[in-house]
Amino acid sequence: MLSFEKAKAYAPQEGGTGFFDDGREIELLHFMYSHPTLDSIRGSPTNVLAAIDEFGRTKKYLMNVGEDKGRIVANLIAEVKPKVMVELGGYVGYSCILFGDAVRRAGGQQYYSLERNPEFAAVITSLVDLAGLSDTVKVVVGSSDTSIQRLYDSGDLKHIDLMFLDHYKPAYTTDLKLCEELGLVTVGSVLAADNVIKPGNPPYLEYVRSSVKEKREKAQEVEKGGVDERFPEKNVKMYEKRFGESKFSTSKGNPNLVYESTLFNSFEPTGVPDGVEITKCVGEEK
Repeated sequence: MLSFEKAKAYAPQEGGTGFFDDGREIELLHFMYSHPTLDSIRGSPTNVLAAIDEFGRTKKYLMNVGEDKGRIVANLIAEVKPKVMVELGGYVGYSCILFGDAVRRAGGQQYYSLERNPEFAAVITSLVDLAGLSDTVKVVVGSSDTSIQRLYDSGDLKHIDLMFLDHYKPAYTTDLKLCEELGLVTVGSVLAADNVIKPGNPPYLEYVRSSVKEKREKAQEVEKGGVDERFPEKNVKMYEKRFGESKFSTSKGNPNLVYESTLFNSFEPTGVPDGVEITKCVGEEK
Protein backbone atom coordinates (compact mmCIF):
# COMPACT_ATOMS: atom_id res chain seq x y z
CA MET A 1 0.00 0.00 0.00
CA LEU A 2 1.26 3.46 -0.91
CA SER A 3 2.18 5.80 1.92
CA PHE A 4 3.07 9.48 2.04
CA GLU A 5 5.85 10.90 4.19
CA LYS A 6 3.95 13.63 6.06
CA ALA A 7 7.11 15.48 7.04
CA LYS A 8 7.59 16.34 3.35
CA ALA A 9 4.11 17.81 2.88
CA TYR A 10 3.67 21.22 1.31
CA ALA A 11 1.58 23.88 3.02
CA PRO A 12 -2.14 23.21 2.40
CA GLN A 13 -3.65 24.35 -0.88
CA GLU A 14 -5.86 27.37 -0.32
CA GLY A 15 -9.51 27.24 -1.38
CA GLY A 16 -11.01 28.37 -4.67
CA THR A 17 -8.44 29.66 -7.14
CA GLY A 18 -6.48 31.57 -4.52
CA PHE A 19 -3.52 29.22 -4.53
CA PHE A 20 -1.52 30.66 -7.46
CA ASP A 21 -0.90 33.84 -9.47
CA ASP A 22 -1.09 36.04 -6.38
CA GLY A 23 2.56 37.04 -6.23
CA ARG A 24 3.86 33.87 -4.59
CA GLU A 25 5.71 32.90 -7.77
CA ILE A 26 7.79 36.09 -7.58
CA GLU A 27 8.21 35.53 -3.85
CA LEU A 28 9.73 32.17 -4.75
CA LEU A 29 12.35 33.89 -6.91
CA HIS A 30 13.33 36.20 -4.05
CA PHE A 31 13.45 33.21 -1.70
CA MET A 32 15.73 31.31 -4.06
CA TYR A 33 18.16 34.13 -4.76
CA SER A 34 18.43 35.15 -1.10
CA HIS A 35 18.83 31.58 0.12
CA PRO A 36 21.76 31.14 2.54
CA THR A 37 23.05 28.19 0.49
CA LEU A 38 22.73 29.92 -2.89
CA ASP A 39 26.30 29.08 -3.88
CA SER A 40 25.60 25.36 -3.54
CA ILE A 41 22.24 25.72 -5.30
CA ARG A 42 23.76 27.22 -8.44
CA GLY A 43 24.27 24.64 -11.15
CA SER A 44 22.59 21.85 -9.19
CA PRO A 45 19.12 20.75 -10.35
CA THR A 46 18.78 18.62 -7.21
CA ASN A 47 19.51 21.55 -4.88
CA VAL A 48 17.23 23.90 -6.84
CA LEU A 49 14.37 21.43 -6.48
CA ALA A 50 15.09 21.01 -2.76
CA ALA A 51 14.92 24.78 -2.27
CA ILE A 52 11.62 25.01 -4.20
CA ASP A 53 10.25 22.23 -2.00
CA GLU A 54 11.45 24.12 1.06
CA PHE A 55 9.43 27.17 -0.01
CA GLY A 56 6.37 25.00 -0.64
CA ARG A 57 6.65 23.43 2.80
CA THR A 58 7.56 26.44 4.92
CA LYS A 59 6.14 29.44 3.05
CA LYS A 60 3.25 28.90 0.63
CA TYR A 61 1.73 26.10 -1.38
CA LEU A 62 2.99 25.71 -4.95
CA MET A 63 1.11 23.68 -7.57
CA ASN A 64 4.14 21.57 -8.48
CA VAL A 65 4.17 17.93 -9.53
CA GLY A 66 6.16 17.19 -6.36
CA GLU A 67 8.63 14.45 -5.45
CA ASP A 68 6.30 11.44 -5.50
CA LYS A 69 4.64 11.91 -8.87
CA GLY A 70 7.83 13.42 -10.21
CA ARG A 71 9.66 10.19 -9.46
CA ILE A 72 7.18 8.25 -11.60
CA VAL A 73 7.88 10.43 -14.63
CA ALA A 74 11.64 10.63 -14.00
CA ASN A 75 11.78 6.82 -13.97
CA LEU A 76 9.77 6.78 -17.19
CA ILE A 77 12.31 9.13 -18.79
CA ALA A 78 15.14 6.79 -17.81
CA GLU A 79 13.22 3.95 -19.46
CA VAL A 80 12.09 5.74 -22.64
CA LYS A 81 15.26 7.84 -23.15
CA PRO A 82 13.45 10.54 -25.16
CA LYS A 83 15.46 12.69 -27.51
CA VAL A 84 12.70 15.33 -27.43
CA MET A 85 10.31 15.85 -24.51
CA VAL A 86 7.53 18.42 -24.30
CA GLU A 87 5.66 19.58 -21.21
CA LEU A 88 2.38 21.44 -21.38
CA GLY A 89 2.22 23.79 -18.39
CA GLY A 90 5.48 24.79 -16.73
CA TYR A 91 4.30 26.96 -13.78
CA VAL A 92 7.52 27.82 -11.85
CA GLY A 93 9.78 25.25 -13.48
CA TYR A 94 9.82 22.42 -10.93
CA SER A 95 8.83 19.78 -13.46
CA CYS A 96 11.09 20.98 -16.26
CA ILE A 97 14.09 21.15 -13.92
CA LEU A 98 13.41 17.63 -12.64
CA PHE A 99 12.54 16.16 -16.03
CA GLY A 100 14.94 18.28 -18.09
CA ASP A 101 17.77 17.01 -15.92
CA ALA A 102 16.49 13.44 -16.36
CA VAL A 103 16.30 13.90 -20.15
CA ARG A 104 19.87 15.20 -20.23
CA ARG A 105 21.09 12.29 -18.08
CA ALA A 106 19.33 9.89 -20.48
CA GLY A 107 21.16 11.37 -23.46
CA GLY A 108 18.26 13.49 -24.72
CA GLN A 109 18.62 16.63 -26.80
CA GLN A 110 15.76 19.03 -26.07
CA TYR A 111 13.11 19.70 -23.43
CA TYR A 112 10.36 22.17 -24.35
CA SER A 113 8.40 23.79 -21.52
CA LEU A 114 5.22 25.41 -22.85
CA GLU A 115 3.78 28.02 -20.46
CA ARG A 116 0.97 30.46 -21.22
CA ASN A 117 1.63 32.99 -18.43
CA PRO A 118 4.64 35.18 -19.34
CA GLU A 119 5.40 35.91 -15.68
CA PHE A 120 5.54 32.21 -14.86
CA ALA A 121 7.67 31.66 -17.96
CA ALA A 122 10.13 34.29 -16.67
CA VAL A 123 10.33 32.47 -13.33
CA ILE A 124 10.91 29.15 -15.14
CA THR A 125 13.67 30.66 -17.28
CA SER A 126 15.43 32.14 -14.25
CA LEU A 127 15.32 28.91 -12.24
CA VAL A 128 16.32 26.77 -15.23
CA ASP A 129 19.38 29.01 -15.59
CA LEU A 130 20.06 28.73 -11.86
CA ALA A 131 19.96 24.93 -12.20
CA GLY A 132 22.39 24.99 -15.13
CA LEU A 133 19.91 23.50 -17.59
CA SER A 134 19.63 26.30 -20.17
CA ASP A 135 21.39 24.15 -22.74
CA THR A 136 18.63 21.52 -22.56
CA VAL A 137 15.42 23.36 -21.60
CA LYS A 138 13.70 25.85 -23.90
CA VAL A 139 10.77 27.82 -22.47
CA VAL A 140 8.02 28.70 -24.97
CA VAL A 141 5.48 31.39 -24.05
CA GLY A 142 1.91 31.21 -25.32
CA SER A 143 -1.19 29.05 -25.22
CA SER A 144 -0.33 25.38 -25.58
CA ASP A 145 -2.08 24.79 -28.89
CA THR A 146 -0.65 27.87 -30.63
CA SER A 147 2.84 27.07 -29.27
CA ILE A 148 2.63 23.48 -30.53
CA GLN A 149 1.53 24.72 -33.95
CA ARG A 150 4.25 27.38 -34.05
CA LEU A 151 7.01 24.94 -33.11
CA TYR A 152 5.76 22.53 -35.76
CA ASP A 153 5.48 25.21 -38.46
CA SER A 154 9.02 26.45 -37.75
CA GLY A 155 10.42 22.93 -38.05
CA ASP A 156 11.80 23.05 -34.49
CA LEU A 157 9.47 20.30 -33.33
CA LYS A 158 9.17 17.29 -35.62
CA HIS A 159 8.30 14.49 -33.21
CA ILE A 160 7.43 14.14 -29.52
CA ASP A 161 9.03 11.15 -27.86
CA LEU A 162 7.56 11.90 -24.44
CA MET A 163 4.94 14.46 -23.45
CA PHE A 164 4.02 15.57 -19.93
CA LEU A 165 0.52 17.09 -19.64
CA ASP A 166 0.04 19.31 -16.60
CA HIS A 167 -1.73 22.43 -17.87
CA TYR A 168 -5.36 23.50 -18.28
CA LYS A 169 -7.27 20.28 -17.74
CA PRO A 170 -9.93 20.69 -20.50
CA ALA A 171 -7.09 21.16 -23.02
CA TYR A 172 -5.42 17.78 -22.39
CA THR A 173 -7.48 15.95 -25.00
CA THR A 174 -7.69 18.74 -27.57
CA ASP A 175 -3.93 19.31 -27.46
CA LEU A 176 -3.23 15.60 -27.76
CA LYS A 177 -5.48 15.45 -30.83
CA LEU A 178 -3.60 18.40 -32.35
CA CYS A 179 -0.29 16.59 -31.81
CA GLU A 180 -1.75 13.47 -33.41
CA GLU A 181 -3.00 15.38 -36.45
CA LEU A 182 0.38 17.07 -36.96
CA GLY A 183 2.17 13.73 -36.73
CA LEU A 184 4.05 14.79 -33.59
CA VAL A 185 2.54 11.95 -31.57
CA THR A 186 2.90 8.67 -33.44
CA VAL A 187 3.72 5.03 -32.75
CA GLY A 188 6.42 5.02 -30.07
CA SER A 189 5.34 8.27 -28.43
CA VAL A 190 4.67 8.16 -24.68
CA LEU A 191 2.34 10.42 -22.68
CA ALA A 192 2.35 11.17 -18.94
CA ALA A 193 -0.72 13.02 -17.68
CA ASP A 194 -0.77 14.56 -14.21
CA ASN A 195 -3.82 15.26 -12.00
CA VAL A 196 -6.00 12.51 -13.41
CA ILE A 197 -7.41 11.84 -9.92
CA LYS A 198 -7.18 15.33 -8.37
CA PRO A 199 -9.02 17.20 -9.82
CA GLY A 200 -9.53 14.44 -12.42
CA ASN A 201 -9.82 14.41 -16.19
CA PRO A 202 -12.58 12.05 -17.38
CA PRO A 203 -12.52 13.11 -21.08
CA TYR A 204 -8.77 12.52 -21.38
CA LEU A 205 -8.86 9.15 -19.65
CA GLU A 206 -11.80 8.13 -21.81
CA TYR A 207 -9.89 9.04 -24.96
CA VAL A 208 -6.57 7.32 -24.20
CA ARG A 209 -8.32 4.23 -22.84
CA SER A 210 -10.70 3.86 -25.79
CA SER A 211 -10.26 1.36 -28.60
CA VAL A 212 -9.72 2.52 -32.18
CA LYS A 213 -13.29 1.44 -32.95
CA GLU A 214 -14.66 3.54 -30.09
CA LYS A 215 -12.60 6.57 -31.12
CA ARG A 216 -13.69 6.27 -34.75
CA GLU A 217 -17.34 6.14 -33.70
CA LYS A 218 -16.88 9.10 -31.38
CA ALA A 219 -15.19 11.08 -34.18
CA GLN A 220 -18.36 10.74 -36.26
CA GLU A 221 -20.49 12.38 -33.59
CA VAL A 222 -21.34 16.06 -33.74
CA GLU A 223 -19.11 17.88 -31.30
CA LYS A 224 -20.94 19.73 -28.53
CA GLY A 225 -19.75 23.26 -27.93
CA GLY A 226 -18.07 24.38 -24.73
CA VAL A 227 -16.11 22.51 -22.07
CA ASP A 228 -17.06 18.98 -21.07
CA GLU A 229 -19.58 19.20 -18.23
CA ARG A 230 -17.67 16.61 -16.20
CA PHE A 231 -15.07 19.23 -15.27
CA PRO A 232 -15.75 21.13 -12.01
CA GLU A 233 -16.62 24.76 -12.68
CA LYS A 234 -13.71 26.07 -10.60
CA ASN A 235 -11.28 24.17 -12.83
CA VAL A 236 -12.94 25.42 -15.99
CA LYS A 237 -12.73 29.06 -14.88
CA MET A 238 -9.45 29.06 -12.96
CA TYR A 239 -7.61 31.06 -15.65
CA GLU A 240 -10.56 33.13 -16.85
CA LYS A 241 -9.68 36.24 -14.83
CA ARG A 242 -6.20 36.38 -16.39
CA PHE A 243 -6.85 35.16 -19.94
CA GLY A 244 -10.59 35.40 -20.53
CA GLU A 245 -12.70 32.58 -21.91
CA SER A 246 -10.60 29.65 -23.04
CA LYS A 247 -10.42 28.56 -26.67
CA PHE A 248 -9.29 25.15 -27.84
CA SER A 249 -7.84 23.42 -30.85
CA THR A 250 -10.57 21.85 -32.99
CA SER A 251 -8.30 19.14 -34.40
CA LYS A 252 -9.95 15.77 -34.98
CA GLY A 253 -6.72 13.96 -34.10
CA ASN A 254 -5.87 10.50 -35.37
CA PRO A 255 -8.36 7.96 -33.97
CA ASN A 256 -6.42 5.14 -35.63
CA LEU A 257 -3.60 5.27 -33.06
CA VAL A 258 -3.57 2.37 -30.61
CA TYR A 259 -2.81 3.29 -27.00
CA GLU A 260 -1.97 1.24 -23.94
CA SER A 261 -2.72 3.25 -20.83
CA THR A 262 -2.01 2.62 -17.13
CA LEU A 263 -2.78 4.64 -14.00
CA PHE A 264 0.03 5.02 -11.46
CA ASN A 265 -1.38 6.06 -8.09
CA SER A 266 0.62 8.57 -6.08
CA PHE A 267 0.28 11.81 -4.10
CA GLU A 268 0.15 15.55 -4.52
CA PRO A 269 3.00 17.30 -2.66
CA THR A 270 0.45 18.08 0.07
CA GLY A 271 -0.18 14.36 0.59
CA VAL A 272 -3.57 14.31 -1.14
CA PRO A 273 -3.99 11.18 -3.32
CA ASP A 274 -3.52 11.71 -7.04
CA GLY A 275 -2.14 9.78 -9.98
CA VAL A 276 -0.26 9.90 -13.27
CA GLU A 277 -1.68 8.21 -16.37
CA ILE A 278 1.09 6.72 -18.51
CA THR A 279 0.04 6.09 -22.10
CA LYS A 280 2.10 4.46 -24.83
CA CYS A 281 1.25 4.58 -28.53
CA VAL A 282 1.87 0.99 -29.61
CA GLY A 283 0.40 0.86 -33.09
CA GLU A 284 -1.82 2.31 -35.80
CA GLU A 285 -4.76 0.65 -37.50
CA LYS A 286 -5.48 1.43 -41.13
